[in-house]
Amino acid sequence: MALERLDKILASQNIGSRKDVGYMIRKGRVTVNGVVVVKSEQKADVECDAIAVDGREIASSRMIYLMMNKPQGVLSASRDSRAKTVVDLVPQEWQRRGLFPAGRLDKDTVGLLILTNDGEYAHKMLSPKKKVEKIYEAVLDNPIDSEDILAFSVGVKMKDFDALPAKLSVMPHELADENTLPLERQVRVIIHEGKYHQVKRMFMARGKTVQALRRVQIGSLKLDPNLAPGEVRQMGEKEILAVFT
Repeated sequence: MALERLDKILASQNIGSRKDVGYMIRKGRVTVNGVVVVKSEQKADVECDAIAVDGREIASSRMIYLMMNKPQGVLSASRDSRAKTVVDLVPQEWQRRGLFPAGRLDKDTVGLLILTNDGEYAHKMLSPKKKVEKIYEAVLDNPIDSEDILAFSVGVKMKDFDALPAKLSVMPHELADENTLPLERQVRVIIHEGKYHQVKRMFMARGKTVQALRRVQIGSLKLDPNLAPGEVRQMGEKEILAVFT
């Protein structure tokens, strides 16, 4: 049982500053397990106690893990003074201090994005040493060939770094749109790292341009097909662990 001051708990859940939540508590707007609390220093268990503000219970877990279907044109960042970020799309009830996108997607790249305030979890997911697969679907300006597939398998060499070996293949027939584009321009890429613009740069090194890019899976965690672009939901315990299986 981990007890913390009530004002600290509420502030950590982005309800307001310590000063703001202290005022709420003193005014009797906060309850713990149905009982009104008027002292900021009162302690509660963030995992077990039912904490509510103005009658609305807060989802007061220390760590939060969210799945988002990232839309095009939104920055994978916690905050930006000039543009909308993925954190801006998160409903207030799931906002947390320290919430950030674990493994950024380019502004024009869409698909599976995990947001969390668990830095250790994100580090483990992103570390090349852990060999967590990140699976992308891409549309190219020109078709791939056997030489491209071989180059990806041994690691594409670029000016500033050599990418780790990756798997490149034509999109499975059941997922491709053969009525619109040649099959060889619709591809699937599996990488184990995530450097800046990596997938696009790997194709550029092979003389091809990515016209559309979508991340569909991390580990064995697949993007929820019911999530529309820009939508987000909490991940279940099995989904949190699925990233590493």
